[in-house]
Amino acid sequence: MLMAAGSAVRRRLLPVVAGLPRVRLPIMSQQSCRAFANDSASKKDDEATTKVPIHPANANPFPTAGAHAGKPDFDLIVIGSGPAAQACAISSSRRGKRVAVIDKPGMLGGVCVNTGTIPSKTFREAVLHLTGYRHQGFYGKVYAPSDRISMEGILHRVSMVVKGEKDVMRNRFRQYGITHIYGTAQFTGEEKSVQVTSAALEIEDRKKEHAIGTPGAGLEVEPYSKPFTAEKMLVAVGTTPARRPDFEFDGVHIIDSDDLLSGSIQKVPRELIVVGAGVIGMEYASMFNVIPGSRVTVIDGRPDILTFADKEIIQSLEYEMRQKGARFLLGEEVLSARIEGDHVVADMASGKVLRGDCLLYTVGRQGNTAGLCLEKTGLEVNKRGLLTINDNYQTSVPWLYAAGDCIGFPALASTSSQQGRMAAHHMWGEEGEEANKAFGGFPYGIYTIPEISMVGYTEQQLTQQKIPYEMGVARYDELAKGQMMGGSNGMLKILFHAETLKILGVHCMGESATEIVHVGQVAMDMNLDMHFLTENVFNYPTFAESYRVAAFNGLKRLALAGYTDLSDHGAASSP
Repeated sequence: MLMAAGSAVRRRLLPVVAGLPRVRLPIMSQQSCRAFANDSASKKDDEATTKVPIHPANANPFPTAGAHAGKPDFDLIVIGSGPAAQACAISSSRRGKRVAVIDKPGMLGGVCVNTGTIPSKTFREAVLHLTGYRHQGFYGKVYAPSDRISMEGILHRVSMVVKGEKDVMRNRFRQYGITHIYGTAQFTGEEKSVQVTSAALEIEDRKKEHAIGTPGAGLEVEPYSKPFTAEKMLVAVGTTPARRPDFEFDGVHIIDSDDLLSGSIQKVPRELIVVGAGVIGMEYASMFNVIPGSRVTVIDGRPDILTFADKEIIQSLEYEMRQKGARFLLGEEVLSARIEGDHVVADMASGKVLRGDCLLYTVGRQGNTAGLCLEKTGLEVNKRGLLTINDNYQTSVPWLYAAGDCIGFPALASTSSQQGRMAAHHMWGEEGEEANKAFGGFPYGIYTIPEISMVGYTEQQLTQQKIPYEMGVARYDELAKGQMMGGSNGMLKILFHAETLKILGVHCMGESATEIVHVGQVAMDMNLDMHFLTENVFNYPTFAESYRVAAFNGLKRLALAGYTDLSDHGAASSP
């Protein structure tokens, strides 16, 4: 019998550089770690479960706290296990460093996997499937795969995806030989040291996962509290929803986005009040807005919503949501909210009184830094619990770094991964190399229904900066792919320099918007102009073809405006 040995191919995804004002941003990385057995387990158990580590530097895959006299337990300890934490841990492990990742039981993957990006976007996909939204253009608004849409049905899909993500991460943890510690970390006041505390250990699952404090079925053993030391540390603990102190959050009638995913709401609200028209509020409002029998009211104190995005795109989103029944109360202030029986009542400063089944509060988020005892290191957080860092994601304490949502804008899973990798580069003395490359505009995705994505300048910004520009537009209902999707509503808008034809911004709304935006991102990174889009072939029929259509539309506008020097390139031609 022949035995074949395979080796895993590791791919590195390199980011792109947009031709916009340069900003330092991180790079996308894969995520993985490997857990270790609690030192309280018997030597026999350790020997039975030990596997050969990937990296020679990890010769002892089961280090014990304080086992190395005069030497730190690890080269790097990462607090948190979200995208920034994973990217930094993996990047460091690839350099042969001894790495540990600490996170609370049940929070593998951090906020991203448990209460943020993954569950919220899966929630959206479940709603789109159960409502038959994508097919109603052909079969009518009454079409739906399910006669009754329940929170249980939506959250079932969410839980399955979250479980799958965690399984993938556990496997990658092992691949990269990174120690995984379950528990709560606190800085002790001693340099380069944290105290890790866990409420309970469970023997059977600990053996299975090779981890300290892994939750699961099995016999409980005594809680533990142990110090761990490292040469470098990274704080990447994410954020949690902010709450108004005068609101009585009960998890059923007055809730935040975490409550929405917890399963505490048994029925889809017939009347949903959303306070806060930011990204999270608009995403969930648009999801419930397409569920039959659910009516949504969005309240925000600002006169306009999502002002960082292109105004025309946001106006189109508002129109689409209003067409499906959403109500927007902008420039309004909620004075109070109270629970009356099975309803919630919101009193407005304008005198209006709103009644609903549920009030979803989505105004702001708070850094998860409370409880870390960061003050013992000499660090302070701002009123939102966020940390201040330099261009290398290093705090004022040289051995302590921070990345991800807990440092503030842009607070995206994609950019957090890049930040973690950049921090690792600086930690291990690789300044000035590819690691510190200045990255341009990053794509931004808003998973409303319909979805929105953008990269680069908006029309408002170009106007303010007095940059001469023109735009090209392609509408989904003019594309063959759009017709196949039932006359799908959507558009792609390209902003480009009126003289050099360099692409300055891409804005899209509709099906696959968060996918096709990357074509524009790459074109901007390569400093290409509009002729790149007109002179290249796109698969047909696709939504990506909208780039060619929009490019011809934009160049024709220039030709009509008197830019006759473009004729040699076929600017006035149609595809």
